[in-house]
Amino acid sequence: MFKVQNLKFRYKKNDEDVLKGISFEIKEGEIFGFLGPSGAGKSTTQKIIIKILEDYQGNISYKGKDLKEYKNDFYEEIGVSFEMPIHFSKMTAMENINFFLRLYKENADVEALMKRVGLWEDRKKMVGEYSKGMKIRLNLVRALVNKPKMLFLDESTNGLDPTNAKILKDLIKEFREAGGTVFITSHIMADIDQLCDRVAFIVNGEIKEIDSPRNLKIRYGKKAVTVEYKENGGTQKQEFPLQEIGKNSDFIKLLANKDIETIHSGETTLEDIFIKVTGVKLTNEEQ
Repeated sequence: MFKVQNLKFRYKKNDEDVLKGISFEIKEGEIFGFLGPSGAGKSTTQKIIIKILEDYQGNISYKGKDLKEYKNDFYEEIGVSFEMPIHFSKMTAMENINFFLRLYKENADVEALMKRVGLWEDRKKMVGEYSKGMKIRLNLVRALVNKPKMLFLDESTNGLDPTNAKILKDLIKEFREAGGTVFITSHIMADIDQLCDRVAFIVNGEIKEIDSPRNLKIRYGKKAVTVEYKENGGTQKQEFPLQEIGKNSDFIKLLANKDIETIHSGETTLEDIFIKVTGVKLTNEEQ
């Protein structure tokens, strides 16, 4: 869907580039995660790709055509949900949605979407009376009103309880399964792990890693198996190398003769990878 080559960008008041020649592509039908610490260039990259910022260097193509050649018809195919929900507070939820429906040629089934995210019963309530979580859910509905082919999400589940976060994640997965493509930024690593086909890590305007969550966890993880078992009234732990584990006589003997409680591989987490790649530890609010 998108191919980005040697993208550079500098804000007028800055002395150096925010983006320092990054290159990546977003494949059609995938959920692509874009991760990095605050100030790394995530939001700038997203704003460039959705044509809010245009004074960039490098090349960006959308479906094989130079992004700069697209006019307003480009926005018919994309949906955007920003981190901070932006709505007309003195209008009802449906008045908000109806305003945006009029901007597009194609319209989605809003009633079905509103019911799906649990807002249909509150559709006539002023958005100013909505909680933050309700505004976030309304944000995703608004992003989907034009039946987009490409969805841009920025911290789309931040501030949601687990039940409503799952509803939104299921919607995102279904959008992808129906042929849609998603570009998502988030500090919630569990969401990224559950949703993304591939992720990129950007640090100080440079991309350091691009791969699937699975491949990254294998690459950065410890190739070992840890077994916890009961013995002498307590829990004991023993670690074995993963290589040729099936031929390891000590491992096989332990499984056969001990009361096993848990077995874990040395697979790391995306949070650990984030810290290793970026050098920045996530705060409790970001985890």
